Amino acid sequence: MTFLQDREVSVGLDLVRPTFKFSNRGSSTGVLNNAGNGNDAGSWAALPNAYLSWALTKDLYVGVGMGAPFGLMTEYNKPWLGGAQAIKFDIATYNINPSVAYRVNDKVSLGAGVNFQRMEAEYGRLATVTSAALSATTATLNAGDNSWGWNVGAIFTLSPATRVGVAYRSKVKHELKGSLTVEGPAANASAALTTGNAKASVDLPDTFILSVVQKLDERWEMLGDISWTGWSSIPKVDIVRTSGALNGVTVQTLDTAFRDTWRYAWGANYLYSDTLKLKFGIAYDQTPVPDASHRLVSLPDSNRTWLSTGVQYKASKTSTLDFGVAYLYVPESHIDNNQTALGRGRVTGVYDARVWIMGAQYSAAF
Repeated sequence: MTFLQDREVSVGLDLVRPTFKFSNRGSSTGVLNNAGNGNDAGSWAALPNAYLSWALTKDLYVGVGMGAPFGLMTEYNKPWLGGAQAIKFDIATYNINPSVAYRVNDKVSLGAGVNFQRMEAEYGRLATVTSAALSATTATLNAGDNSWGWNVGAIFTLSPATRVGVAYRSKVKHELKGSLTVEGPAANASAALTTGNAKASVDLPDTFILSVVQKLDERWEMLGDISWTGWSSIPKVDIVRTSGALNGVTVQTLDTAFRDTWRYAWGANYLYSDTLKLKFGIAYDQTPVPDASHRLVSLPDSNRTWLSTGVQYKASKTSTLDFGVAYLYVPESHIDNNQTALGRGRVTGVYDARVWIMGAQYSAAF
């Protein structure tokens, strides 16, 4: 914020379109063996963001940011052979981040903030693949939680042409609480197939980013960053009953076995004219999914390469418009998730995946 004007506001919207297409390679899913491949499990999502900063003095700034730091949705068309592992998986977070920044001197600026975060989750699947009645019965968890986190950062101006930034964002621990709804011909057939309350604990990961901006000349500017995300904070997710005969019993575990990940990014800005800046970028982004046996049909994630470009238009001395597009190349990823012992079958195959992101941002000083 100490590099912004005295008062600035910025609002934006990203449109995200992932594609997840499954191809069967010998799955064994009981009565669902001849069901379909679920078509494309990806769909469009809109992610808004907004920021406000205000200079209280020439060196002290306050601000607030609002965005959606974590999110994913997969939804398969029924019938599909992996339905007992997941039909729909929807995770959304909403984050409000008040913050303060202080310019220590011409070389160093420091910042810190708190994060109020809302997390909502919907997870639906078929009961089992062991009979026609059970494979036509759905269990859906709807749960949510509010929690808090924090973040700190610093920018070091090493020379008029070089800046280095560091930023850390804490874990956010969520205790999701909500309802488990069971519907279909086998509903109420057992204590595990009754509607009731449930909970799940999730520690969303902490992140650390090291970034560099290097001005080469009056037109070219190079950018780079390395970021680390502590995804190992989610080794598994236990869904626990909180009502009925199975109160306190874990009725399902999502065995994620997530690993920590790294992301490496490089970019460049080119000042084409006084009003037009062109932007380019490439990044390699690791997946937290460790192997095919831990790849979930609800999260068919894989390593990806970002190819991005954009343009900034300076509409006036106090306002700018940014437009960008990114294509995420994802190589073919394999899955061999065996939940036969739990009655949910073995899903074996490959995913063809990719992601398009389009964004627009308006920023103004006042």
